[in-house]
Amino acid sequence: MRTAWLVLAVVVAADIMDLIDSSIANLAGPSIRADLGGGEVTVQWVLSAYTAAFALGLVTSGRLGDLLGRRRLFLLGMTGFTVASLACGLAPDAVFLIVARTLQGLCGSVMIPQGLALVKVVFPPQHLRKALTPVGPLMGLTMVAGPILAGWLLHLDLFGSQWRSIFLINVPFGIAALVLARRVLPHRGGEDTTARLDLTGVGLLTAASALLIVPLIQGRELGWPAWTYAMLVAAVVLLALFVVSQRRSEHPVITPSLFHKRSFVVGLMVVAGFYASLSAFVLVINLLLQQGMHWTPLHTGLALIPWALGTAVAVLLAGAVLAEKLGRAALHLGLSIAVVGLLALWWSVAHWGADLTIWRLAPALLLTGFGSGLVFVPLVDFIIGDATAEEVGTGAGLLNAVQQFAGAVGVAALGTVFFARVGHPSLHSYLSAAELVFAIAAGLNLLTLLLVGFLPRHAQQAHG
Repeated sequence: MRTAWLVLAVVVAADIMDLIDSSIANLAGPSIRADLGGGEVTVQWVLSAYTAAFALGLVTSGRLGDLLGRRRLFLLGMTGFTVASLACGLAPDAVFLIVARTLQGLCGSVMIPQGLALVKVVFPPQHLRKALTPVGPLMGLTMVAGPILAGWLLHLDLFGSQWRSIFLINVPFGIAALVLARRVLPHRGGEDTTARLDLTGVGLLTAASALLIVPLIQGRELGWPAWTYAMLVAAVVLLALFVVSQRRSEHPVITPSLFHKRSFVVGLMVVAGFYASLSAFVLVINLLLQQGMHWTPLHTGLALIPWALGTAVAVLLAGAVLAEKLGRAALHLGLSIAVVGLLALWWSVAHWGADLTIWRLAPALLLTGFGSGLVFVPLVDFIIGDATAEEVGTGAGLLNAVQQFAGAVGVAALGTVFFARVGHPSLHSYLSAAELVFAIAAGLNLLTLLLVGFLPRHAQQAHG
């Protein structure tokens, strides 16, 4: 069992590296732009390049693990992730950084899905749930810790590295995790030797996703030329073709039986709305405080502590008690509190304006974090709670992919709304733009709240 726990430690380390990298760049965005230059969309691309590449890679990397071996792909993904992190930290310009972030996201997507499969192999079934119980709360806490860690690293300015340290810190951790992984990971990871990769499906899904993200980020800066609308229409067409191809494929990218489960389909829609709103909120609060209010990264990181604290307490509560006892009601409660928190944030920005302080922001951020924290744990239970052994790998991968891709779309779409409202930068325009996005995010959470009503009352009833 000692080896099994070491395998779990390696897999959790990989998950933490991924989650921190998907959230840490939010706070560093303004510093990166100030150093490397580029337009307003630079910040959006630094965030979305990682999350979109990660989401796209996740859809197929589970199958690649079957074909090429899970241990081999995990080690390859972690090596690539570490090297890409080094490239990010040494990036000479914005384009290089965005390319390196894309590679980092792809390598992360190769690494993460293999981890769950390897953990399932080394733990006996009776111990698996116990082993995975702390992982959900830990991941939730890691995600909110990212921006605060970024604030401290930027403040410390280790060896004059400025924002680069947030990527370079991955290198020693990645090397240590690689050394341990080579020693403890099993050589066989439960691969399905009959698996095949549906290249047509992969190609259609990848192309559709790229056609969606590019115009959402670039459209406003370029004045929405005709080709941006053409790309959005083409994305919808290719998604439709992907669905058709999956019905005819002998080896579909996504296990078709999952879409016969109401909890899975509705759960993914809830994930999409929730994470699009959450990612946009994190981006905009950072831009408002740093570029609008001219707060330092450390000051901004400290201001986000109530949000992180609220999330941490709620994740622990949901994991220990509420998710199991309340079921669907935990999602209703969490999203309702998140809506109230975002509206309180909108009111705080509108009311205090230039006189905003950490203490005046704290109640709204605490509420927003607490509401979001209540959502993480039960949402996972609903989506993969009744998946069969054959479905759980694809289901978990798709859950993570939708989470990441929705975050990328949220950053692209609501980031575009934010910068369009900012126009000619001034404190007033930043405040006005933040108010608008917080109101839209609250509305998005409200729509998501209505969707929750279509879920079963409890996750264990999801098959009914």
